[in-house]
Amino acid sequence: MKPLIAITIGDCNGIGPEVALKSIIHPSIKKICVPILVGPLHIFDATAKALKLKKVKFMKTTFPLLPRSFVPVVDVGDAIWSDVTFGTPTKLSGRNAGVAIERAVELCLQQKVQAMVTAPSSKEALNLAGFNFPGQTEMIALLSHSQRVAMMLIGGTMRVGLVTIHTGINNVSAQITKEKTLDKLTIVHQSLRDDFGIKKPRIAVLALNPHAGEKGIIGTEEDEIIIPALTEAKAAGILAEGPFPADGFFGSAAYKKYDGILAMYHDQGLIPLKMLAFDKGVNFSAGLKIVRTSPDHGTAFDLAGKNKANISSMLEAIKLAVSISHSRQHHD
Repeated sequence: MKPLIAITIGDCNGIGPEVALKSIIHPSIKKICVPILVGPLHIFDATAKALKLKKVKFMKTTFPLLPRSFVPVVDVGDAIWSDVTFGTPTKLSGRNAGVAIERAVELCLQQKVQAMVTAPSSKEALNLAGFNFPGQTEMIALLSHSQRVAMMLIGGTMRVGLVTIHTGINNVSAQITKEKTLDKLTIVHQSLRDDFGIKKPRIAVLALNPHAGEKGIIGTEEDEIIIPALTEAKAAGILAEGPFPADGFFGSAAYKKYDGILAMYHDQGLIPLKMLAFDKGVNFSAGLKIVRTSPDHGTAFDLAGKNKANISSMLEAIKLAVSISHSRQHHD
């Protein structure tokens, strides 16, 4: 049985509907899963016509009945084609993106689908519509009643977990504690085992400060927070090493020796990953009670409506969702 994968519309004023549609009809995706679109059917239908995807026919779906010759759509939201304003985040585009996320989470919790993949949405539009979260990850964690979540970015064999996510750089240090570092490290370790099938994962932990604090001369977070967290993690049987100065760690390709990396803040871990796998990076929410991935790029408002969006990252996101759903079933 192929797993059922819910794919949300994302922001309809961006490239969300385009990358969703182009991905689900891709031969590599048809082989491995049954994709189910979640969003306003009117928008999917009009987008397919605009993209000249002539053979794509849609049908509202009810579970467990899935149409064989049609693309199944869980029709939620109230947008029609005339509501689309390419390149501009709006309250309406945010509402439809948010409602689609809510419905996809619900389908996962009800076990009607095995995983969800979120097309890119705009934080600004979601906030305009009253979904007041820093990002989709935090919203999905709340909706799925998942208390412990770590954002991970996957690019090829590089898997980067983050201690802080969407945090202003001037707040990063205050948000890094021993408890939080240990918690994220534990979540990443469990995910590498359960979701990626690595029996004894080796994890590299990055320092916060240049030169790993230079024994307290540049900063004390390494000695006071990160090293104590590492000590506890090792005592619990986690194969973690560090803290490594990030520049030398990536510059010397030391990352190739590890199954996972724990970075202290967003850009520290994601700049190297995006340099290696910009078009194929995937955002994965480790620790969630459900399986959720998304492409590692934004709404690309500048490309909206131009039929030029690159679907590589979306393809990888769907493939990873399928792979992890199989791993979790096997693990259970």
